Amino acid sequence: MSVIDISDQEFAQFQRFIYEAAGISLSVGKKALVSGRLAKRLDQYQFGSYTEYFRLLTSGKAPAEVQTAVDLLTTNETYFFREPKHFDLLREQASAARRRAQPFRVWSAASSTGEEAYSMAMVLADCLGDGPWEVIGTDISARVLARAHAGHYSMERAKNIPQAYLQRFCLKGLDDQQGTLLVERSLRSRVQFMHANLNAPLPQLGTFDVIFLRNVMIYFNGDTKRQVVTRVLSLLKPGGHFCIGHSENLHDITAAVQAVAPSIYRKP
Repeated sequence: MSVIDISDQEFAQFQRFIYEAAGISLSVGKKALVSGRLAKRLDQYQFGSYTEYFRLLTSGKAPAEVQTAVDLLTTNETYFFREPKHFDLLREQASAARRRAQPFRVWSAASSTGEEAYSMAMVLADCLGDGPWEVIGTDISARVLARAHAGHYSMERAKNIPQAYLQRFCLKGLDDQQGTLLVERSLRSRVQFMHANLNAPLPQLGTFDVIFLRNVMIYFNGDTKRQVVTRVLSLLKPGGHFCIGHSENLHDITAAVQAVAPSIYRKP
């Protein structure tokens, strides 16, 4: 694969592209990441510059390629049972909802490759069994959603799964699948993944008891954060809980929820 340098002007074009597509603000320090991730696409089309590729994206003639570029430029880093205190909260809330008739609904709002949504599902299956519960996972990237649907992961990503859950909800890969795990089919069937851009009107998702929007706001500027959080919190039920990343806060972002613990909020 040939490596082509990306100019400051070309990088600025892709900063604008991903901001308009997904509300993500790329710092100047991400220049190497952008050129590295898009280099294969230039190779694919035999383009001699990033400007040619940008022209293709903005021509209106290649919507599938626009989705590919968005997939490549959105960062997707996750693993099972990340930030355990959030799952302790989920367990408490699910246990308290046992006697309710209506479904207990949770949303992984930036679900990436699905580990967060399946972690939620393991907790709900443990607390609520075959009772009425639902997990929705959404992401802007079609590529990571396909991986989430498959539920197939390297064992390295599973180190935080409690041993009892690992035995109950996961199948260990053998032979050529050694070193991997597959989320068991009945659990996979309880998790619904769909495409959603948090920076645009959301699909019809219903309302939720618990929403995770974790380690996403760090990619947005102040105005976009406010818009995204307002949009997401409109789907949180009164009395519901909202979890964000430990490196994030809602200071100057919203007054619609109240802090109950670090990175955990409740809607009055």
